[in-house]
Amino acid sequence: MSEHRGRRPGPAGGPRTTAVQRVLDAHAEARRAALGRPLRVLDLGGGTGGTAVPLAVAGHELTVVDPSPDALFSLRRRAAERGVEDRVRALQGDADTVGDLVGADPAFDLVCLHGTLEVVDDPEAAVGAVAALLAPGGTFSLVVAQRLHAVLSHALAGRLERARAVLERPDGRWGEDDPAPRRFDEDAVVEMVRAHGLTPVHVQGVRVFADLVPSALLDSEADRTALAALEEAAAADTAHPLLGSLGSALHVLATRG
Repeated sequence: MSEHRGRRPGPAGGPRTTAVQRVLDAHAEARRAALGRPLRVLDLGGGTGGTAVPLAVAGHELTVVDPSPDALFSLRRRAAERGVEDRVRALQGDADTVGDLVGADPAFDLVCLHGTLEVVDDPEAAVGAVAALLAPGGTFSLVVAQRLHAVLSHALAGRLERARAVLERPDGRWGEDDPAPRRFDEDAVVEMVRAHGLTPVHVQGVRVFADLVPSALLDSEADRTALAALEEAAAADTAHPLLGSLGSALHVLATRG
């Protein structure tokens, strides 16, 4: 279950979308109110702290595990700049070693695995390892790259053979030169999460349009604002579930009973 093909590429590993951060922040605050204390949070593959530091600023206690010493250095610097270094613990490791680093007893109220499931050797084992680290009632936050978005984006760009390969290959790649090690389908991700005793409470496709609209068409602040508003509308639209399947990333929150 060691890290696969280096660091993660693709949309799920880039800057966190507004939709993901908003949902995560709201859930963390609701859980804090229910527990009467800040959350104990593990960010596995958390890199430079794009998810962890905002949660620490909100008052939660963070443990970030990442294989890259450079990323962890940047994390510590970012945490210090925001004045939350005392609430962020940085540990070098990966999905193979996380149990040894943090202890095997379930302890975390929230575990984040964002843009990392694509690059581990065994996604099933990685999800199982996460589930084992959740305290009763704890939440797993998972962000993964989606297959159908890649099919559509390659087709619209005229790369029809690549689009067909992404659609047909089990790993969702267009070939061995594809920088994305793996892409997922929503149904398979939800089934994987449930197989490890977790109950999905939020499933949302994000960045439905943002990675399809050419940047040349977004040459004004009004254009960028309109695109952001369209993304917000798509995220809130429950009448057209297909839109979520077309997002470049999928966000799942699942709880341990």
